[in-house]
Amino acid sequence: MSVVIRLARAGTKKRPVYHVVVADSRFPRDGRFIERLGHFNPLLPKDNEARLKLDMDKVKGWLAKGAQPSDRVSRFLDAAGVAKRAARNNPEKAVPRKERKANAEASATAATATAAAAKTASAAAAAAKK
Repeated sequence: MSVVIRLARAGTKKRPVYHVVVADSRFPRDGRFIERLGHFNPLLPKDNEARLKLDMDKVKGWLAKGAQPSDRVSRFLDAAGVAKRAARNNPEKAVPRKERKANAEASATAATATAAAAKTASAAAAAAKK
C-alpha cells in the first residue's frame, strides 16, 4: 500500500478549501482517507496564518512511516522547514532565446579556455619530464 500526503478538495463551487490528508494513493482525490492532518485555504492572503494549518507532529510521524508528500504538500513542508523539497528539472526552454544563446556561447568559451589551459599544462609537464 502506497501512502501519500495530499490535498483533498472541499468547499463550494469557485470557493475551494483543501484538507491535507493521508490516503492510499489508489483512492480518489476526494475519497476515503486514513487521517486528516490539516487544511489549506488558497483564497486567504499569503501572509495570513489561517491560510495553512497543519498538525506537524502527525505530519512528521507519517513521513517517518514512509508517506510520500505530493508536490504542493512538499512545498508547504519545505516552507515550514519539516522536509526538504527535491530540486526539479528546469529545462532551458523557459529562458528567452537570446539568453540561451549567450549562456551557450559563454560555456563554450569557458570550455575552450579550460581545454587550452589543460593543453599548455600537459605540454609544460612533458617539457619538464625531458
